[in-house]
Amino acid sequence: MSDELRDVISAVLVLAGAVMCLAAGVGLIRFPDVLSRLHAATKPQILGLMAITADVALNNFTVGTVTLVIAIVVFQALTAPVVAHLVARSSYDTHHVRIDVLILDELGTRPD
Repeated sequence: MSDELRDVISAVLVLAGAVMCLAAGVGLIRFPDVLSRLHAATKPQILGLMAITADVALNNFTVGTVTLVIAIVVFQALTAPVVAHLVARSSYDTHHVRIDVLILDELGTRPD
């Protein structure tokens, strides 16, 4: 692969990662409730991390680097949704969720 093509791919990956991280930050500030903010924080964050780590793997192409990049992405892809679910459940249990904006409240009929 030529150096010019690698530089272009690297720039696109870093720019895509930066845009995703910016979108996550703007979503955290702009969205009104906890559940919307969680969605804005987890989805673009994973995609941004994948783009940045793909750039690292592209520029430092060794077996150890690629293995580390894959491990980081898999770890984030497994832990971020679980943490978001736990935060959403605890915010619902402590009555910090706006019930009026929910389309379906499956937890509303359970005993406390």
